[in-house]
Amino acid sequence: MKRYVKIISASIIGFVLLFSIVACGNSNGQTVRVAEVTRSIFYAPQYVAIEKGFFEEEGLDVQLTTAWGGDKTMTALLSNGADIALVGSETSIYVYAQGATDPVINFAQLTQTDGTFLVSREKLDNFSWDDLKDTTFLGQRVGGMPQMVGEFVLKQHGIDPHSDLNLIQNIDFGNIPNAFASGTGDFVQLFEPQASIFEKEGIGYIVASFGTESGLVPYTTFMSKQSYINENEETVEKFTRALYKAQQWVDNHSAKEVAEVIQSYFDDTELELIEMVVDRYKSQGSFATDPILDKQEWENLQAIMEEAGELPTQVDHGTLVNTNIAENVIGN
Repeated sequence: MKRYVKIISASIIGFVLLFSIVACGNSNGQTVRVAEVTRSIFYAPQYVAIEKGFFEEEGLDVQLTTAWGGDKTMTALLSNGADIALVGSETSIYVYAQGATDPVINFAQLTQTDGTFLVSREKLDNFSWDDLKDTTFLGQRVGGMPQMVGEFVLKQHGIDPHSDLNLIQNIDFGNIPNAFASGTGDFVQLFEPQASIFEKEGIGYIVASFGTESGLVPYTTFMSKQSYINENEETVEKFTRALYKAQQWVDNHSAKEVAEVIQSYFDDTELELIEMVVDRYKSQGSFATDPILDKQEWENLQAIMEEAGELPTQVDHGTLVNTNIAENVIGN
Protein backbone atom coordinates (compact mmCIF):
# COMPACT_ATOMS: atom_id res chain seq x y z
CA MET A 1 0.00 0.00 0.00
CA LYS A 2 2.83 2.45 0.83
CA ARG A 3 4.44 1.69 -2.51
CA TYR A 4 1.14 2.55 -4.20
CA VAL A 5 1.00 5.97 -2.52
CA LYS A 6 4.65 6.73 -3.33
CA ILE A 7 3.94 6.07 -7.00
CA ILE A 8 1.07 8.55 -6.83
CA SER A 9 3.24 11.22 -5.22
CA ALA A 10 6.07 10.79 -7.71
CA SER A 11 3.75 11.13 -10.70
CA ILE A 12 1.79 14.26 -9.83
CA ILE A 13 3.79 16.81 -11.84
CA GLY A 14 3.81 14.70 -14.98
CA PHE A 15 0.10 14.10 -14.84
CA VAL A 16 -0.77 17.76 -14.42
CA LEU A 17 0.89 18.28 -17.78
CA LEU A 18 -0.52 15.14 -19.39
CA PHE A 19 -4.13 15.79 -18.52
CA SER A 20 -3.96 19.42 -19.58
CA ILE A 21 -2.85 18.28 -23.02
CA VAL A 22 -4.84 15.16 -23.90
CA ALA A 23 -8.27 15.78 -22.38
CA CYS A 24 -10.88 16.47 -25.02
CA GLY A 25 -14.62 16.80 -25.40
CA ASN A 26 -17.23 19.04 -26.98
CA SER A 27 -17.11 22.73 -26.14
CA ASN A 28 -20.66 23.13 -24.82
CA GLY A 29 -21.73 23.48 -21.20
CA GLN A 30 -19.78 23.45 -17.97
CA THR A 31 -16.57 21.49 -18.30
CA VAL A 32 -16.10 18.42 -16.11
CA ARG A 33 -12.79 16.59 -16.53
CA VAL A 34 -13.13 12.86 -15.94
CA ALA A 35 -10.20 10.44 -15.71
CA GLU A 36 -11.12 6.79 -16.21
CA VAL A 37 -8.75 4.10 -14.97
CA THR A 38 -8.87 2.21 -18.28
CA ARG A 39 -10.98 1.98 -21.42
CA SER A 40 -13.35 -0.95 -20.96
CA ILE A 41 -16.73 -2.28 -22.07
CA PHE A 42 -17.15 -2.79 -18.32
CA TYR A 43 -17.85 0.95 -18.17
CA ALA A 44 -20.59 0.89 -20.79
CA PRO A 45 -23.07 3.12 -18.86
CA GLN A 46 -20.50 5.93 -18.78
CA TYR A 47 -20.14 5.90 -22.56
CA VAL A 48 -23.90 5.65 -22.97
CA ALA A 49 -24.29 8.78 -20.81
CA ILE A 50 -21.98 10.62 -23.19
CA GLU A 51 -23.32 9.26 -26.48
CA LYS A 52 -27.02 9.55 -25.60
CA GLY A 53 -26.49 13.16 -24.55
CA PHE A 54 -27.44 12.69 -20.91
CA PHE A 55 -24.54 14.83 -19.67
CA GLU A 56 -25.33 17.46 -22.27
CA GLU A 57 -28.95 17.53 -21.12
CA GLU A 58 -27.62 18.50 -17.69
CA GLY A 59 -25.51 21.30 -19.16
CA LEU A 60 -22.23 19.45 -18.73
CA ASP A 61 -19.33 19.09 -21.14
CA VAL A 62 -17.60 15.91 -20.01
CA GLN A 63 -13.97 15.69 -21.11
CA LEU A 64 -12.96 12.04 -20.77
CA THR A 65 -9.34 10.92 -20.51
CA THR A 66 -8.04 7.39 -20.00
CA ALA A 67 -5.25 7.16 -17.43
CA TRP A 68 -4.37 3.46 -17.83
CA GLY A 69 -3.84 2.55 -14.18
CA GLY A 70 -5.29 3.15 -10.73
CA ASP A 71 -2.24 5.00 -9.43
CA LYS A 72 -2.18 7.26 -12.50
CA THR A 73 -5.91 7.98 -12.20
CA MET A 74 -5.63 8.95 -8.55
CA THR A 75 -2.58 11.05 -9.32
CA ALA A 76 -4.59 12.99 -11.89
CA LEU A 77 -7.34 13.64 -9.33
CA LEU A 78 -5.04 14.63 -6.47
CA SER A 79 -2.99 16.95 -8.68
CA ASN A 80 -6.09 18.72 -10.04
CA GLY A 81 -5.52 17.20 -13.46
CA ALA A 82 -9.06 15.84 -13.26
CA ASP A 83 -12.24 16.84 -11.43
CA ILE A 84 -13.70 13.35 -11.17
CA ALA A 85 -12.04 9.95 -11.29
CA LEU A 86 -13.53 6.61 -12.29
CA VAL A 87 -11.48 4.03 -10.41
CA GLY A 88 -11.70 1.35 -7.76
CA SER A 89 -12.96 2.47 -4.33
CA GLU A 90 -9.91 0.97 -2.65
CA THR A 91 -7.85 3.92 -3.91
CA SER A 92 -9.86 6.34 -1.77
CA ILE A 93 -9.01 4.24 1.29
CA TYR A 94 -5.30 4.25 0.45
CA VAL A 95 -5.30 8.04 0.16
CA TYR A 96 -7.31 8.47 3.36
CA ALA A 97 -4.91 6.22 5.29
CA GLN A 98 -2.07 8.60 4.44
CA GLY A 99 -3.79 11.36 6.40
CA ALA A 100 -5.23 13.30 3.49
CA THR A 101 -6.63 16.67 4.56
CA ASP A 102 -8.85 16.72 1.48
CA PRO A 103 -10.14 13.13 1.29
CA VAL A 104 -11.41 11.53 -1.89
CA ILE A 105 -15.15 10.82 -1.68
CA ASN A 106 -17.05 8.11 -3.55
CA PHE A 107 -20.32 9.64 -4.75
CA ALA A 108 -21.62 7.43 -7.58
CA GLN A 109 -21.13 3.73 -8.25
CA LEU A 110 -20.75 2.47 -11.82
CA THR A 111 -19.99 -1.25 -11.49
CA GLN A 112 -20.96 -3.53 -8.63
CA THR A 113 -19.03 -6.74 -9.29
CA ASP A 114 -15.52 -7.66 -10.28
CA GLY A 115 -15.13 -7.46 -14.04
CA THR A 116 -12.47 -10.11 -14.59
CA PHE A 117 -12.66 -13.70 -15.77
CA LEU A 118 -10.45 -16.71 -15.24
CA VAL A 119 -8.94 -17.84 -18.52
CA SER A 120 -7.27 -21.22 -18.95
CA ARG A 121 -4.68 -21.94 -21.59
CA GLU A 122 -6.18 -25.39 -22.07
CA LYS A 123 -9.83 -26.08 -22.78
CA LEU A 124 -11.33 -27.60 -19.63
CA ASP A 125 -14.81 -29.02 -20.12
CA ASN A 126 -15.25 -29.84 -16.43
CA PHE A 127 -13.35 -27.06 -14.70
CA SER A 128 -12.69 -27.31 -10.97
CA TRP A 129 -10.90 -24.66 -8.93
CA ASP A 130 -8.55 -27.40 -7.78
CA ASP A 131 -7.25 -27.43 -11.36
CA LEU A 132 -5.28 -24.30 -10.46
CA LYS A 133 -3.11 -26.03 -7.88
CA ASP A 134 0.55 -26.40 -8.86
CA THR A 135 0.04 -24.24 -11.95
CA THR A 136 1.37 -20.81 -12.93
CA PHE A 137 -1.23 -18.09 -12.42
CA LEU A 138 -0.78 -14.72 -14.12
CA GLY A 139 -2.45 -12.29 -11.75
CA GLN A 140 -2.97 -8.55 -11.51
CA ARG A 141 -1.16 -5.70 -9.74
CA VAL A 142 -0.62 -6.04 -5.98
CA GLY A 143 -3.06 -3.82 -4.05
CA GLY A 144 -5.49 -3.37 -6.94
CA MET A 145 -9.06 -4.65 -6.81
CA PRO A 146 -8.64 -7.30 -9.55
CA GLN A 147 -5.80 -8.98 -7.67
CA MET A 148 -7.45 -8.69 -4.26
CA VAL A 149 -10.71 -10.14 -5.54
CA GLY A 150 -8.78 -12.86 -7.33
CA GLU A 151 -7.01 -13.92 -4.15
CA PHE A 152 -10.25 -13.65 -2.16
CA VAL A 153 -12.04 -16.02 -4.55
CA LEU A 154 -9.14 -18.47 -4.63
CA LYS A 155 -9.14 -18.66 -0.83
CA GLN A 156 -12.89 -19.22 -0.82
CA HIS A 157 -12.21 -22.31 -2.89
CA GLY A 158 -9.50 -23.56 -0.55
CA ILE A 159 -6.53 -22.37 -2.58
CA ASP A 160 -3.67 -20.41 -1.03
CA PRO A 161 -2.51 -18.21 -3.92
CA HIS A 162 0.97 -17.85 -2.45
CA SER A 163 1.69 -21.49 -1.73
CA ASP A 164 -0.62 -23.66 -3.87
CA LEU A 165 0.39 -22.09 -7.19
CA ASN A 166 3.08 -20.01 -8.82
CA LEU A 167 1.59 -16.51 -8.66
CA ILE A 168 3.05 -13.90 -11.02
CA GLN A 169 2.22 -10.29 -10.11
CA ASN A 170 5.11 -8.25 -11.51
CA ILE A 171 3.76 -7.63 -15.01
CA ASP A 172 2.29 -4.23 -15.86
CA PHE A 173 -1.50 -4.18 -16.25
CA GLY A 174 -1.39 -3.33 -19.94
CA ASN A 175 1.11 -6.11 -20.73
CA ILE A 176 -0.67 -9.00 -18.97
CA PRO A 177 -2.60 -10.14 -22.08
CA ASN A 178 0.54 -10.06 -24.22
CA ALA A 179 2.45 -12.04 -21.61
CA PHE A 180 -0.19 -14.76 -21.59
CA ALA A 181 -0.43 -14.80 -25.38
CA SER A 182 3.34 -15.26 -25.60
CA GLY A 183 3.21 -18.34 -23.36
CA THR A 184 3.47 -17.09 -19.77
CA GLY A 185 1.13 -18.80 -17.33
CA ASP A 186 -1.35 -21.67 -17.33
CA PHE A 187 -4.17 -19.41 -16.12
CA VAL A 188 -4.69 -15.67 -16.29
CA GLN A 189 -7.13 -13.15 -14.81
CA LEU A 190 -8.43 -10.90 -17.60
CA PHE A 191 -10.98 -8.19 -18.27
CA GLU A 192 -13.25 -8.22 -21.27
CA PRO A 193 -13.11 -8.02 -24.20
CA GLN A 194 -9.61 -9.52 -23.98
CA ALA A 195 -10.89 -12.72 -22.39
CA SER A 196 -13.40 -13.29 -25.19
CA ILE A 197 -10.87 -12.30 -27.87
CA PHE A 198 -8.47 -14.94 -26.58
CA GLU A 199 -11.26 -17.50 -26.55
CA LYS A 200 -12.21 -16.63 -30.13
CA GLU A 201 -8.57 -16.92 -31.24
CA GLY A 202 -7.98 -20.17 -29.36
CA ILE A 203 -5.34 -18.62 -27.08
CA GLY A 204 -7.32 -19.35 -23.93
CA TYR A 205 -10.74 -20.33 -22.61
CA ILE A 206 -13.00 -18.62 -20.06
CA VAL A 207 -13.69 -21.08 -17.24
CA ALA A 208 -15.02 -18.87 -14.42
CA SER A 209 -16.16 -15.36 -13.50
CA PHE A 210 -14.56 -13.60 -10.54
CA GLY A 211 -17.52 -11.23 -10.50
CA THR A 212 -19.99 -14.04 -9.95
CA GLU A 213 -17.81 -15.63 -7.29
CA SER A 214 -17.02 -12.54 -5.19
CA GLY A 215 -20.44 -10.93 -4.78
CA LEU A 216 -21.36 -7.25 -4.79
CA VAL A 217 -18.54 -4.74 -4.31
CA PRO A 218 -18.04 -1.08 -5.31
CA TYR A 219 -15.61 -2.15 -7.99
CA THR A 220 -15.45 1.11 -9.91
CA THR A 221 -16.97 4.35 -8.70
CA PHE A 222 -16.92 8.01 -9.57
CA MET A 223 -15.11 9.97 -6.90
CA SER A 224 -13.80 13.43 -6.29
CA LYS A 225 -11.99 15.41 -3.64
CA GLN A 226 -14.20 16.64 -0.83
CA SER A 227 -13.29 20.23 -1.68
CA TYR A 228 -14.51 19.82 -5.27
CA ILE A 229 -17.83 18.37 -4.12
CA ASN A 230 -18.28 21.17 -1.58
CA GLU A 231 -17.59 23.83 -4.19
CA ASN A 232 -19.46 22.17 -7.05
CA GLU A 233 -22.35 20.33 -5.42
CA GLU A 234 -24.82 21.21 -8.17
CA THR A 235 -22.40 20.04 -10.85
CA VAL A 236 -21.80 16.73 -9.09
CA GLU A 237 -25.56 16.23 -8.74
CA LYS A 238 -26.07 16.92 -12.45
CA PHE A 239 -23.29 14.46 -13.25
CA THR A 240 -24.89 11.81 -11.06
CA ARG A 241 -28.32 12.42 -12.59
CA ALA A 242 -26.94 11.90 -16.09
CA LEU A 243 -25.21 8.73 -14.96
CA TYR A 244 -28.42 7.40 -13.41
CA LYS A 245 -30.27 8.01 -16.68
CA ALA A 246 -27.60 5.99 -18.47
CA GLN A 247 -27.71 3.18 -15.91
CA GLN A 248 -31.46 2.89 -16.36
CA TRP A 249 -31.10 3.03 -20.13
CA VAL A 250 -28.56 0.20 -20.14
CA ASP A 251 -30.72 -1.87 -17.79
CA ASN A 252 -33.77 -1.45 -20.02
CA HIS A 253 -32.18 -2.01 -23.41
CA SER A 254 -30.68 -5.04 -25.08
CA ALA A 255 -26.99 -5.85 -25.19
CA LYS A 256 -27.10 -5.23 -28.94
CA GLU A 257 -28.53 -1.73 -28.48
CA VAL A 258 -25.92 -0.90 -25.84
CA ALA A 259 -23.14 -2.24 -28.07
CA GLU A 260 -24.27 -0.07 -30.98
CA VAL A 261 -24.19 3.05 -28.80
CA ILE A 262 -20.70 2.47 -27.39
CA GLN A 263 -19.05 0.95 -30.47
CA SER A 264 -17.12 4.13 -31.32
CA TYR A 265 -15.13 3.74 -28.08
CA PHE A 266 -13.77 0.38 -29.23
CA ASP A 267 -12.70 0.83 -32.84
CA ASP A 268 -10.63 -2.35 -32.90
CA THR A 269 -13.42 -4.57 -31.52
CA GLU A 270 -16.15 -6.11 -33.67
CA LEU A 271 -19.72 -5.10 -32.83
CA GLU A 272 -20.72 -8.72 -32.26
CA LEU A 273 -17.96 -9.13 -29.69
CA ILE A 274 -18.94 -5.92 -27.89
CA GLU A 275 -22.52 -7.19 -27.76
CA MET A 276 -21.39 -10.53 -26.32
CA VAL A 277 -19.34 -8.83 -23.61
CA VAL A 278 -22.15 -6.42 -22.69
CA ASP A 279 -24.54 -9.36 -22.45
CA ARG A 280 -22.11 -11.21 -20.20
CA TYR A 281 -21.79 -8.25 -17.85
CA LYS A 282 -25.54 -7.60 -17.86
CA SER A 283 -26.36 -11.22 -17.14
CA GLN A 284 -24.11 -11.34 -14.07
CA GLY A 285 -25.30 -7.97 -12.76
CA SER A 286 -22.01 -6.14 -13.14
CA PHE A 287 -23.54 -2.82 -14.19
CA ALA A 288 -25.01 -0.99 -11.21
CA THR A 289 -28.59 0.05 -11.96
CA ASP A 290 -28.35 3.08 -9.68
CA PRO A 291 -25.41 5.15 -8.37
CA ILE A 292 -25.85 4.36 -4.64
CA LEU A 293 -22.85 2.70 -2.98
CA ASP A 294 -24.44 1.05 0.04
CA LYS A 295 -22.89 0.07 3.35
CA GLN A 296 -22.93 -3.68 2.72
CA GLU A 297 -20.95 -3.29 -0.51
CA TRP A 298 -18.45 -1.04 1.28
CA GLU A 299 -17.96 -3.59 4.05
CA ASN A 300 -17.52 -6.38 1.50
CA LEU A 301 -14.82 -4.29 -0.19
CA GLN A 302 -12.91 -3.90 3.07
CA ALA A 303 -13.28 -7.61 3.87
CA ILE A 304 -11.66 -8.42 0.53
CA MET A 305 -8.87 -5.91 1.14
CA GLU A 306 -8.26 -7.24 4.65
CA GLU A 307 -8.10 -10.83 3.41
CA ALA A 308 -5.46 -9.73 0.90
CA GLY A 309 -3.46 -7.95 3.62
CA GLU A 310 -3.93 -4.60 1.85
CA LEU A 311 -6.39 -2.80 4.16
CA PRO A 312 -4.41 -0.04 5.90
CA THR A 313 -7.26 0.90 8.24
CA GLN A 314 -10.97 0.30 8.68
CA VAL A 315 -12.96 3.25 7.36
CA ASP A 316 -16.62 3.85 8.12
CA HIS A 317 -18.96 3.95 5.14
CA GLY A 318 -20.01 7.53 5.88
CA THR A 319 -16.43 8.78 5.98
CA LEU A 320 -15.54 8.20 2.33
CA VAL A 321 -18.95 7.60 0.75
CA ASN A 322 -21.54 10.26 0.01
CA THR A 323 -24.91 8.69 -0.79
CA ASN A 324 -26.93 11.88 -0.32
CA ILE A 325 -26.32 13.06 -3.87
CA ALA A 326 -27.36 9.76 -5.48
CA GLU A 327 -30.36 9.42 -3.15
CA ASN A 328 -31.53 12.93 -4.06
CA VAL A 329 -31.18 12.16 -7.75
CA ILE A 330 -33.19 8.95 -7.50
CA GLY A 331 -35.77 10.53 -5.22
CA ASN A 332 -36.40 13.33 -7.71
